[in-house]
Amino acid sequence: MEILLFSALKNLAYSTVFGGTYVTKVTATDADDPVYGNSAKLVYSILEGQPYFSVEPHTAIIKTALSNMDREAKEEYTVVIQAKDMGGHMGGLSGTTTVTITLTDVNDNPPKFAQSLYHFSVLEDIAVGEAIGRVKANDLDIGENAKSSYDIIEGDGMDIFEITSDSLEGIIRLRKPLDFETKNSYTLKVEATNAYIDPRFISMGPFKDTATLKIVVEDADEPPIFSSPTYLLEVHENAAINSVIGQVTAHDPDGSSSSIRFSIDRNTDLERQFNINTQDGKITLATPLDRETSTWHNITIVAMEERNPSQISRVPVAIKVLDVNDNPPEVVSGNEAYLCENGKTGKVIHTMRVIDKDDPKNGHYFVYNLPSEMANNPNFTIKENEDNTFNILTKRNGFSRQKQEVYFLPIIISDSGNPPMSSTSTLTIKVCGCSNEGIAQSCNAEAYVLPIGLSMGALIAILACIILLLVIVVLFVTLRRHKNEPLIIKDDEDVRENIIRYDDEGGGEEDTEAFDIATLQNPDGINGFLPRKDIKPDLQFMPRQGLAPVPNGVDVDEFINVRLHEADNDPTAPPYDSIQIYGYEGRGSVAGSLSSLESSTSDSDQNFDYLSEWGPRFKRLGELYSLGESDKET
Repeated sequence: MEILLFSALKNLAYSTVFGGTYVTKVTATDADDPVYGNSAKLVYSILEGQPYFSVEPHTAIIKTALSNMDREAKEEYTVVIQAKDMGGHMGGLSGTTTVTITLTDVNDNPPKFAQSLYHFSVLEDIAVGEAIGRVKANDLDIGENAKSSYDIIEGDGMDIFEITSDSLEGIIRLRKPLDFETKNSYTLKVEATNAYIDPRFISMGPFKDTATLKIVVEDADEPPIFSSPTYLLEVHENAAINSVIGQVTAHDPDGSSSSIRFSIDRNTDLERQFNINTQDGKITLATPLDRETSTWHNITIVAMEERNPSQISRVPVAIKVLDVNDNPPEVVSGNEAYLCENGKTGKVIHTMRVIDKDDPKNGHYFVYNLPSEMANNPNFTIKENEDNTFNILTKRNGFSRQKQEVYFLPIIISDSGNPPMSSTSTLTIKVCGCSNEGIAQSCNAEAYVLPIGLSMGALIAILACIILLLVIVVLFVTLRRHKNEPLIIKDDEDVRENIIRYDDEGGGEEDTEAFDIATLQNPDGINGFLPRKDIKPDLQFMPRQGLAPVPNGVDVDEFINVRLHEADNDPTAPPYDSIQIYGYEGRGSVAGSLSSLESSTSDSDQNFDYLSEWGPRFKRLGELYSLGESDKET
């Protein structure tokens, strides 16, 4: 008979259990015929795994045999189960299987601190919320069962410190600022508790543990501390220069106290209206104050340690300027009014509104009066309103522009300050002619005597016409004057050059003895009349007799003087400087050419003495023709 047993390795996970707890069940099969005797009757037994586990012989159910199984002591077990046919008797066949059983964790262990006392040290200037240290309570359990929550349950710093849970640790943090000079050590008691507790193991508790924390605060170099986080100062606007308006104080909180120096942050006092004593922090006034210009001044005071200038503190200071009665009332409704000639007695001709730049606590109240010399004014009176305004009323009728065009009414306005301030405002009242509706049409005596019905627009039109006629007359006279101006240009405005042109080449060596001035004349025009071509004369004169031929050998100076005399006495034109043109070249020279080219190649001796005789004369001739008219007379 043959038995077939399915052997397998079974991995089972199980938590800590009590004795007799069901673990699992195995099954074996036998290929023999179950109806034939005991060949297929199986019996189960445990070969390995005792005394922790047991198996039922006929059902193959595996159970725990002990009640003190602990995962923390042993986590994994190997169990070998045997199945035997023939009802387990001798001679039967058998087979085995192995089952691996792993115990799963339950929360049956409390947390436990590694030490009962922890020491921490921290600087007093640590920021609020920063971590000071960490503690951890160990738990033999694993996973979620190992997590603990932490709390501070007692101590003298429960309001200064706090502890938070982070995974398996407790983190101590600062809740409030520390001050070494006030308190330099704290003692706390913390507790670690299992986050998840199995009700089956409550009796095994308590599932928590405690430890003591000793926290020591160390001194740090701190900045100065002001006696107040903010300051509010008040000063009257008429306070004297250099007067003390307030004081700030600060101290060094460190054990080795340092002296403090004060200053003003000038970025908050650009106009430098305040000063501060660097030693005692007294704030003084540097420039006059004016509440009407600025009611509040906000500055920042800086305190600095002399021992360590890097340690500074700042504090805001608000300065309120208090009002004093230093401004008189002012009229803001205008100082001109008009009344109608046909107005009635008691007519309101003007309403005046008054303001005061000061700001009294109980509001403004003004008093209005006329000067003492006008207290019994027969023409006008004042009526006070309740809204800081007053009316000007007439006390009679029958005003006339012909008798008086303008009235001046001085009014004295006083405020209710201490001391009271006053001002005088003069109201100018014009007497005007008005329409039936009371609208002013004319406010001067001249307009009153004009014919009835002539409006202001008509007067303006008449004035415009008069101005236009005057402009036309001025333009006519100006144009007429320009038309009658002479065409002749003044001597000092006419600048001309005298051009003398010589086309005669000269007569050679024969000219050294004499100079025939007649060669400069045009023989064809000797006896003729050549009119002047520089200008056209206004009056025509009879032509003068032609000049007689000049004999040969005449002196050049005499010839020039004669021509100048004739030009100066010529009645055909004013004696201008003129251009004398000599267009006649002459009939040649028997001496031939004076060219330097020929003379350079000639072997004949030439006489150049004529240069010493005629040179100065030609030079004089050029000077005379280049002179102006005034130079000729000279």
